[in-house]
Amino acid sequence: MTLFTGRGSLIAGALAAIGASVCCVGPLLLLTLGIGGTWVGSLTAMEPYRPLFIGLTLLFLGLAFRRLYLVPQVCAPGAACADPRTLGRQRLVFWIVVTLLLGLLAVPLLARLFY
Repeated sequence: MTLFTGRGSLIAGALAAIGASVCCVGPLLLLTLGIGGTWVGSLTAMEPYRPLFIGLTLLFLGLAFRRLYLVPQVCAPGAACADPRTLGRQRLVFWIVVTLLLGLLAVPLLARLFY
């Protein structure tokens, strides 16, 4: 399954985090852009699914962590993955994505301070 290896886990985790925070980030973003109205309040329809999306985010980030740190990579000699700098860059991107996604997941909790 290519979804659960490499980039697929990070992309799936990012999509799940966006789904988890769409109930609060969406209306906040629209209000910031000056778009408002009573229909903005109906964008909270995704709120009941937030725990599911948070769980999926953490699952996919865990799979990406497992692939980067716990499972040894099998690479053909001369392949791009044989270069240790490649793994270092992948790990750096992983931690940047983790930081951004955890911030995105925290937005609904912190949004109460701004409303």
